[in-house]
Amino acid sequence: MWTPDEIAQLCYAHYNVKLPKQGKPEPNREWTLLAAVVKIQSPADQAWDSTEKQVPVTKEVVSLGTGTKCIGQSKMRKSGDILNDSHAEIIAKRSFQRYLLHQLHLAAVLQEDSIFVPGTQRGRWRLRPDLSFVFFSSHTPCGDASIIPMLEFEEQPCCPVIRNWANNSPVKGSDNLGDSKNKRSCEDPESPAAKKMRPGTPARSLSNCVAHRGTQESSPVKPDVSSSDLTKEKMDAVNGIAPGSFKVVDVYRTGAKCVPGETGDLRQPGAAYHQVGLLRVKPGRGDRTCSMSCSDKIARWNVLGCQGALLMHFLEKPIYLSAVVIGKCPYSQEAMRRALIDRCQEVLALPRGFGVHKLKIQQSGLLFEQSRCAVQVKRADGPGRLVPCGAAISWSAVPEQPLDVTANGFPQGTTKKEIGSPRARSRISKVELFRSFQKLLNSIAGDEQPDSIRVQKLDTYQEYKDAASAYQEAWSALRRAQPFASWIRNSPEYHQFK
Repeated sequence: MWTPDEIAQLCYAHYNVKLPKQGKPEPNREWTLLAAVVKIQSPADQAWDSTEKQVPVTKEVVSLGTGTKCIGQSKMRKSGDILNDSHAEIIAKRSFQRYLLHQLHLAAVLQEDSIFVPGTQRGRWRLRPDLSFVFFSSHTPCGDASIIPMLEFEEQPCCPVIRNWANNSPVKGSDNLGDSKNKRSCEDPESPAAKKMRPGTPARSLSNCVAHRGTQESSPVKPDVSSSDLTKEKMDAVNGIAPGSFKVVDVYRTGAKCVPGETGDLRQPGAAYHQVGLLRVKPGRGDRTCSMSCSDKIARWNVLGCQGALLMHFLEKPIYLSAVVIGKCPYSQEAMRRALIDRCQEVLALPRGFGVHKLKIQQSGLLFEQSRCAVQVKRADGPGRLVPCGAAISWSAVPEQPLDVTANGFPQGTTKKEIGSPRARSRISKVELFRSFQKLLNSIAGDEQPDSIRVQKLDTYQEYKDAASAYQEAWSALRRAQPFASWIRNSPEYHQFK
């Protein structure tokens, strides 16, 4: 078996040792987020999740991503040559798709050792039974999973209001937000008031920075009520509170905004600020984005798989994640399960091979050293502002050019004059992954190609995606269930490239 700390340590070591400095944050001035996919190989006669015995497994990072940015809607391109979403989780997933394409090429074309073995249908493959994949993220995904209850003994990110979390009703209002000026200053993350109150400012210890961790530490902060390690009764006992009477006075905030036109946040003081369970879009600087939150996207992967529509032409079943591990950060097991699994439970009539996957969710006690919180503590009261790193790193376990560093959706260093040329494309952009897919397809003899491709003439990226009928059927079933009916879909004009 593996432990969450082993997964985190493996990913951090890969980032620190195997990647160059290119694209990494500037020391003591920038921070970033990290995500990765880890391949787990178990002995052939053992199930991957056997907890009865300590079964030795082989662990390998096969994709990795860093990043914190998204482009606005006005910067999207119909040629598919820009990365719309450069959050670490999405970079890691797209890098994983690049790895899967390479492994399919090994199996179908070169007939070499691969993670895939022949399936029962013509031109289709399946994952080897001794393999599984664990997804790691150094921080809780933005969106619904990041709306985490906060107790009255914790340092507040905004002016608090006391609520009874069990029945979600206000108990006592706050007079601190009597005027709109004070309210805005509390909601603005860069305001003096918010800086003074939010976790992770230089004046506080590292332990305070990561209050939502269910382990005892030499810290004035008590164990977290939302930790996966503690039951509600145990948490009440730890905090000296009568059963059922503990008070949640606030929630950690997410910058992701509710989908336009749908139910919105209440934006009331304290714990009533957010509504949970809703779909959200990532925030942009002035220009609204069309990128759904990472919580929403990971929930979708848990139904449709991580491979996307194109690769389903070659696969008998989707590639599901077996587990998600989160690094040391504000964390709630309840919020993670709600965001990634529970919201999908209403999905019905999925085609054969698809389902709401039983995802294991765990947290590591290890902090990413280039996270916002860690850098904030290191720099203490250093000069200048602490800012997110503008670059995103993509790494895939492929033999040719595994590293891909981008900024603003294009390879780092791209000039305006170069935009539109092949050299100005990330290797994990839609158009480049489509090129890799076409290269794989063209390397396979016509009579050995999957029926979904062989029996019809397909041309554009959109046509190939639509022809993956089982995947599209599953995607339609997901969108019939709430809250996924309000998912923002890009116009087909953005998928007409060849």
